Amino acid sequence: MGYHHISIADVSPTPDRPSTQRSIDAAASLEQLGANVYEADPGEPLPLAYHVHDEQEEVFYVLSGTLHVETPERTYEVEADEVFVVEPGSPQRAYNPESATEPVRVFAVGAPAGDDVHAYDPDA
Repeated sequence: MGYHHISIADVSPTPDRPSTQRSIDAAASLEQLGANVYEADPGEPLPLAYHVHDEQEEVFYVLSGTLHVETPERTYEVEADEVFVVEPGSPQRAYNPESATEPVRVFAVGAPAGDDVHAYDPDA
């Protein structure tokens, strides 16, 4: 059996990210699930780019602030205590817009874990 009790404050931010990303899956050595806490100031994206996953499902639970999620059809505004779900094959870009008055804090989970991400160009 294995258990992990992790304080987010003790998880070092992932380097070279546009916003603060704290990788829970890395801290707990998880292999089947990606789990991260993001903190994005106004004008910062959560992921590195507009992207799509082949197989991974993603869930974004907004802890505070308002998360914006751009999709090919529209941009969603996800408030604190709301959840945004992205199914495989669905392009998205999560961010905190420059016009925001506060940071956004998000707990994001993706499964299965893996490197099935592809850049998405909405103009292509």
